[in-house]
This record gives sequence, structure tokens and C-alpha cells, in this order.
Amino acid sequence: MTPAIPHEATVQPVLLDARELTSDPDLWAGCADAAHRILADLVRGGAALGWVEPPSRDEVAELLDHVVSAVRVGDGALRVAYLDRRLVGLGYWLRYARPTHRPHADLEKVAVDPAAQGLGVGKALTAALIADARTTGIEVLTLDARGDNDHALRLYRSLGFTEYGRLPDFVAVGERRYDKVFCMLDLRRQD
Repeated sequence: MTPAIPHEATVQPVLLDARELTSDPDLWAGCADAAHRILADLVRGGAALGWVEPPSRDEVAELLDHVVSAVRVGDGALRVAYLDRRLVGLGYWLRYARPTHRPHADLEKVAVDPAAQGLGVGKALTAALIADARTTGIEVLTLDARGDNDHALRLYRSLGFTEYGRLPDFVAVGERRYDKVFCMLDLRRQD
């Protein structure tokens, strides 16, 4: 059963996992459009989410379907955040496909609507995804971030991620170049 999403104003986001999201036909039906709005707006504003141009609605829908399929076979986790029944954030990780890397996963994306930034949505999503990884038996959760994304890097450090490498001037956005920063969270060393 899907947890109730309050209609009145809330301060804390309501987090749902993929099973809860897809079991509510109304939420799932509107998720691709809402996720597209968030991702396209963020990319349009220069956010470091892996796209230079805003993704299309179809690309976002395909991505969500791919992640949900991975979740169903234990190879991923998806979390979404709602405030006032409005999608304000999403994040996911996917297990590495190579057999030698199966105990590990990559935190692919955490995106928060600019209107909800500063409310702890990103931290709540990331913490839930870490908990999902731990529960699923992931040993090491990795991610990469653009070097100028100080806010995200601070958030990841606050949750235990450590930097393990950096490629200087690796990310090209037009004429600008940014470092690609690699971070990891070793879940084998945590209680």
C-alpha cells in the first residue's frame, strides 16, 4: 500500500521507493512529466546532471522505466520526494553490470527542484538511497560529480562519501572545462 501523501503544506518531504511509486497509478502516470520538468529546468539552469541540453520527456520516461526494471530484479533503487503531492526530487542508483563489479552500485543521479532546494530533500533522498544500497547488500556505492558542484560534494561528504580520484578538466560544456570528481562510500566498513 502506498503511504498517504499529505495534501496540506508539509515541511518534510514524503519519500517513496519504486514499488510505492508504481503501485499508485496516478503518481506513476504523472511521474515522467514531473521528473522531466525538474531535470529539464535544472539542466537549462546549468546543473551538472550529465546532460548538456535538457533531456526530452521521452528520454526521461525511458530512463525511469529502465531504473524501475532494474529495481524489480534487485539491480537498482529509485526514490522520489513529494511535497504537497508535487514531485520535488528524485534519485537512483544502479548496480554495476560486470560480474566482477556486481557487489557495487553507482549513485547515478539525485535531482531536486530548485523551489525545494534548502529543505533537506537532496539529503533525505541520498540517505534513503544509501539505506537501500545497504539493505540490498551493496558493498561500495560510487558516484561522480562535476568539480564545481560544491553543494553536492559537501552533501555527499556529510553522508560519508570520500573522494578517490579526479580527472582535471574532463567535463566539457561548450568552451568551459570542469573536473570530474569520483567519490565512494564503503558500506562494508559501516555498522
